Amino acid sequence: MSNNFRYSDYSIEQLRQEIGKLKEKAQKAEQLGNISEVAVYERKMQVALAYTLNPADFKSGEVYEFTTDPGQRFTINYINGVFAWGHRINLLGEVFEKEEAIPISLLGNKIDE
Repeated sequence: MSNNFRYSDYSIEQLRQEIGKLKEKAQKAEQLGNISEVAVYERKMQVALAYTLNPADFKSGEVYEFTTDPGQRFTINYINGVFAWGHRINLLGEVFEKEEAIPISLLGNKIDE
């Protein structure tokens, strides 16, 4: 796909192909020791993966584990596209002051509090 396409324009199959390509690029970068490049590809992979999910499955006020870090949680303030805006909660239950946007693909199990 050309760079003029946004992930929102991709079909599910195209997104899966793109995720596969990004995974390969991340693995090559890792083998070469390009850690910052690995992080860029992993972030792009998470965003592409978010477009394979249904944003309606995530609701404001709900708390989720992170798929990448089950020790931390995230409370959703609102959903905008495939991004959840809210606050991170650490292992001690402390809520981070800074609001951030994360791809919904980073949200794992819902926590019933």
